[in-house]
Amino acid sequence: MKHVDVVGAAIVRNGRLFAAKRPDKGEVGLKWEFPGGKIEEGESPEEALVREIREELSTDIEVEKFIAEVSYTYTTFHLSMKVYLCRLTGGEPVQSEHVDSRWLKKEEVYSVEWAPADYLIMDEVVSACFS
Repeated sequence: MKHVDVVGAAIVRNGRLFAAKRPDKGEVGLKWEFPGGKIEEGESPEEALVREIREELSTDIEVEKFIAEVSYTYTTFHLSMKVYLCRLTGGEPVQSEHVDSRWLKKEEVYSVEWAPADYLIMDEVVSACFS
């Protein structure tokens, strides 16, 4: 089974958490996620996250702190994901790979259907983002 190491950004602004909806393809199609992506060889997780957010959302972030790590086995691959608390330092995120995005208030975080791996660490993310 394929193993994938990825990073995700829990981006917070004005008391809201950024969520991105995946396109309708693959095992986690149309599920909500923390934006981010694969760590390339020679990159630290933080460097990968800054690069991925720039590529996916055409904006810049500052990685503030590590929140949690999760491992999850989907039907076709195994995922290891590190999620970091991040702040925007660039402009408004622009969707290029996602089909929707939202800024969620604390009470709205559980109102969307998160990808299973993201959902597993949601309590830790909420605690880090809304404390």
